[in-house]
Amino acid sequence: MTSEAIDAAKIEAEQIKSLISSADVWKYRFRDFLFSYNKLSELCFVDCVWDFTSRTIRDQENSCAVNCAEKFLKANQRISQRFQEFQVLSNENALAMAKKVG
Repeated sequence: MTSEAIDAAKIEAEQIKSLISSADVWKYRFRDFLFSYNKLSELCFVDCVWDFTSRTIRDQENSCAVNCAEKFLKANQRISQRFQEFQVLSNENALAMAKKVG
């Protein structure tokens, strides 16, 4: 093999590793999404659906489910914001400590 072929093979290997890593990230994100979706469905169903005598959804059940979903999503969004804020502070503290040591 020539040095050009070896360099091309290294680049291909790095690209493949990058794609695999990216696929793993998306797999975990999708798994987390499905977990949240299932939790939302379970919580709102248990809280809001109480009449099993009819095939139709009552207005009360429908509005309860909408409110439940909105609350869940807003809480999830707020938790994500707080986590991001915490991560920024943690990174800033780690950087400050590294500057003190170094």
